[in-house]
Amino acid sequence: MSTQNVHYLRPVVLCLPPGIPETPSCQWRHTLPASEFRCLTPKGAANMFEIEHEASISVSGLCPLHLDEIQNFLTLCPELSLGWFQEGCLVAFIISSLWDEERLTQESLTLHRPGGHTTHLRVLAVRRTYRQQGKGSCLLWRYLYHLGGRPAVPRAVLRCEDALVPFYKRFGSHQVGRSTVTVTVGSLAFTELQCSLRAASMARNSC
Repeated sequence: MSTQNVHYLRPVVLCLPPGIPETPSCQWRHTLPASEFRCLTPKGAANMFEIEHEASISVSGLCPLHLDEIQNFLTLCPELSLGWFQEGCLVAFIISSLWDEERLTQESLTLHRPGGHTTHLRVLAVRRTYRQQGKGSCLLWRYLYHLGGRPAVPRAVLRCEDALVPFYKRFGSHQVGRSTVTVTVGSLAFTELQCSLRAASMARNSC
């Protein structure tokens, strides 16, 4: 076929008339994952402290970790943390460290023992607008499953208010007695619990 009468069009940029906004489908934008689980970094410590503060006010009025402590533990052992992000927004998180004694002591409040064989679960917090949706449970199941793949750390330990003991027992935790760590929060009493990470990770991993 002859190409003498074929005219090739030069590509041009089409622009909308002034005052008419582009539709969302025409706009270039970065698409964030709808739901994502990943370890945390010190960069987001202020956001985590805000979420933790909101959660603590509704329960005990005392934050388990202060801002500088969050930054410290996420610097020392970020691999022991887990955050749940939805469209780039942090909705729930867990921060832990390692411990090397049978029970938690006063020192465990501030120390991370790199050679320890126990994961000390320090804080589990859910953003206020996402509570009562099962997100804390789902995040904890994923976290325990993640830790279950670390044979050098076979168990987890935590201390919580008595009212929260039934919640943690759902994940295979068992009471080992009253917490010997001295923290005064009104009339609240604290219980220490432990769980086998391998057993917990095998119990449920579909969340």
